[in-house]
Amino acid sequence: MSERGDTATATAIATANPLIERWSGPFEAPPFDRIRAEHFAPAMERAMAAHRAEIEAIATNPAVPDFENTVVALERAGEDLARVRRVFWTLSSAHGVAGIREIEQWVSAISTRHGSEIGHDPRLFARVAAVWQGRDAAGLTAEQRRLVENSYDGFVRGGARLDDEAKQRFAAIDQRLAALSVQFGQNILKATNAFELVVQAEDLDGLPASIVEAAARRAEKSGQPGRYAFGLSRGDVEGLLTYSPRRDLREAVWRGFTTRCDGDAFDNVPLIAEIVALRLESARLLGFDSYADYKLADSMAKTPAAAAALMDRVWGPARLHAQIERDELQAMIDAESPGAILAAWDWRFYGERVRQERYDLDGAAVRSYLELEAVCGAAFEVAGRLYGLRFVARPDVPVYHPDVQAWQVADRDGRTVGMLYTDYYARPEKHGGAWMGSLRVQERLDGAVIPIVYTVAGFAKPPAGGRATVALDEARTLFHEFGHALHALLSDVTYPSLAGTAVSRDFVEFPSKIMEHWIVAPEILRGLGMPDALIDAIARADRAGQGHSTVEFLASAMLDLALHRRTDFDGFDARQFESEELARIGIPEPIGMRHRFPYFSHVFDGGYASAYYSYLWSEVLDGDAFEAFVERGDLFDAETADRFRRQILAPGDSRDPMASFVAFRGREPDETPLLRHRGLLAVPEIEPA
Repeated sequence: MSERGDTATATAIATANPLIERWSGPFEAPPFDRIRAEHFAPAMERAMAAHRAEIEAIATNPAVPDFENTVVALERAGEDLARVRRVFWTLSSAHGVAGIREIEQWVSAISTRHGSEIGHDPRLFARVAAVWQGRDAAGLTAEQRRLVENSYDGFVRGGARLDDEAKQRFAAIDQRLAALSVQFGQNILKATNAFELVVQAEDLDGLPASIVEAAARRAEKSGQPGRYAFGLSRGDVEGLLTYSPRRDLREAVWRGFTTRCDGDAFDNVPLIAEIVALRLESARLLGFDSYADYKLADSMAKTPAAAAALMDRVWGPARLHAQIERDELQAMIDAESPGAILAAWDWRFYGERVRQERYDLDGAAVRSYLELEAVCGAAFEVAGRLYGLRFVARPDVPVYHPDVQAWQVADRDGRTVGMLYTDYYARPEKHGGAWMGSLRVQERLDGAVIPIVYTVAGFAKPPAGGRATVALDEARTLFHEFGHALHALLSDVTYPSLAGTAVSRDFVEFPSKIMEHWIVAPEILRGLGMPDALIDAIARADRAGQGHSTVEFLASAMLDLALHRRTDFDGFDARQFESEELARIGIPEPIGMRHRFPYFSHVFDGGYASAYYSYLWSEVLDGDAFEAFVERGDLFDAETADRFRRQILAPGDSRDPMASFVAFRGREPDETPLLRHRGLLAVPEIEPA
């Protein structure tokens, strides 16, 4: 695709292309109702040309490099490009219709190439390095110094100090990795959409009504009225595994979910071998022994050894608890079906039985009180009580799909602090899982700019006029992603690259994990109409099955880190590595990884390579920080909430994350609350199986 330099052509494009014009609607939000896939190519080319001109002006500035003319100038550069790219990746992940999918590889390739050209410009790096070298004498504020150090480190970690030959290879690796990442994600989406488990009415015993209704609509849409079709969305899979008494159906959906992209038409296994080899090569070019060493150098953990040590400390007690849980579930099976052996597709079903029989917790009954709209309202209520925020529906703001809702976010004084889109229903063109993103970040470099953020999930959609409900874990997911949104909405920094969630990978999950505590707070559940008996049962059963869930998560996190600590990938076989590593860590039968490598999008199509452990690291931070509220005897204590906002949410990446935690808690984090919350402090003395 060629660049367009002709003035008349450029004028025509600007007139017709909403991605090029200045947005004048409410909050200057994207005009999604007018944006089409064909608008992106000319908009990207035009924005990149403008960005190159801005970079050239900085690189050739005859003035002595200083903070303003170099580092701040880089912050201002590329605003239009950032705007177009954010819109594209929002649509690519949540509304990836055919036209968007067709150009995804192209957008990824030109974006990567553009970034490499800038990051490897020796003139630009020389100016940034000069400012970095003089930072002690420059009279910078703490935030300005952080920006200088981040800018310099970004260039170094991007290969700016390499020689020309190494730069070319580094850039080629980045290009190939970007292409492989897109292909990996597209394969998962295709494999997920290709699966269908169709059953009859008599096969639906035990399943919640909302799941059944969604399955009926799915079957009707595929030309099978009167039948019920289940897919591989997390809601369908968890629903069948938890509630269906039909072991054959549980096995079918479990195998469908866990064998995706492994030897089928959408095989990701060959891609994995190439990805990890290229990652190691790029890390070696920068002087690191492994990709994990490279990735964690700018994290809170700092080293792979520190991350591994935390996981090892939790793995031991979690594994023992999982063995106890396994034996308990096997005893239930023995009583019902002598000779049957507990399998992976049985665990959630019998675990639900334990919660019902021992703790009087009925997951289906809990779900009946968790109406999606009310759960979303409960999240807004928590944000209001903690931080004084109000969320006002704005149907006048264009959205990219009818399922999406737009909300104006205001503070106690009625001032608009940002905008939020919520998009909660599963669709074939939407990636699986749940996430938060930004269409615009908070900053005040040239005047106050309010953030525009979105949260996305894949919950089952009810029939027209029906009532959408979610499981308790899905409600936690909604609160989790809403926590990310609050981190972005309550950011209070000057420079855009330091805003909100632009923090280290093992800190970014902290503000989201802590929000999960409030969805199970008794007064919030009462507000949803839930009776005290059920609320008490949730509290009693909170630690039930924690051995299984912790082991399931840690297996994925430990294998991710072990994979990226490898220093040789000659003849690498991802399947063999999985098998051998699971045997090495001694995972109890029949627990598997929460995410097997062939569909592990966090690691191979996201930013979590070497860093899936960060959810556990962040849970240490969140468990300790939540204790501050517990110690005050009020989960909505105003002083504690204000301190959390000022010291954790507002600073973004304007200072070291450990400094932010210490500013809130008065000391470094303690992992004891994490172990207590997961019920892993007291472990019976038993022999490992």
